[in-house]
Amino acid sequence: MAEERWNIYWNEYASDTCLHGSDVIFHQKDDVEFRNLLMPPGTVIRQWYSRTNYQMQRIEPALPMIDGESTYQLIRNIDCDVDAGCLIRLIFYDRYEVEAGSLVMRDRATDFQCPLKTYSYRMQLINGGVTSFRFHSIVIREITEEVL
Repeated sequence: MAEERWNIYWNEYASDTCLHGSDVIFHQKDDVEFRNLLMPPGTVIRQWYSRTNYQMQRIEPALPMIDGESTYQLIRNIDCDVDAGCLIRLIFYDRYEVEAGSLVMRDRATDFQCPLKTYSYRMQLINGGVTSFRFHSIVIREITEEVL
């Protein structure tokens, strides 16, 4: 069985990026340099969505659809001086846009499952106390068990 794997990149669209006092340099698709000397910890730097309203937001979904029956692994490919300097938060919503759960990932790789009633979700890149980093990608992959 082939492994499902999705690479999420930081595209140049800026509406869901915290730009106040930030220097964001796009070197390549998988190499974005971010610098902000005055950003307080806990600030949401960037957001990605699994479902969007294109007419309102003018962006397409960047996240894959996932379900509550599978286990997934999130891998953070970010060069940061402090290991937990960039956090990832996943917020899960039901079909009525009511929050169904959330989790914060501090490690480079973390396994997770979303709540069964998840209809959509949002992924946030959060400042954990750094002033600069290099963003390459975030990988979401489905963990499959091979039957022997």
